[in-house]
Amino acid sequence: MSMKNPPRRFSPQFRAEAVQMVLVSGRPIAHVAKELEIGPQLLGRWVHDHRAANPGPGGPSPTESARIRELEEKNRVLAMENEFLKKAAAFFAKTLQP
Repeated sequence: MSMKNPPRRFSPQFRAEAVQMVLVSGRPIAHVAKELEIGPQLLGRWVHDHRAANPGPGGPSPTESARIRELEEKNRVLAMENEFLKKAAAFFAKTLQP
């Protein structure tokens, strides 16, 4: 009769150190996972979750990127409207002169 092993539990510290081993060393997830005797899919999920929660230095998160694109579009529209209003003001200033 074979008993199934209970799932292993990993501390947050172990997870963080495993992720850092991948990120700092630049080694493939599979190699680090084998060294730590854990599944590569599990370590890959930890690395993915870490990257999603902590975007790279200077890099905006996906939410911030979407907001930046939205603000750039609004800025473009407002600049066009401002340019039109300048031209209209100049036109009316000329036509109203005696």
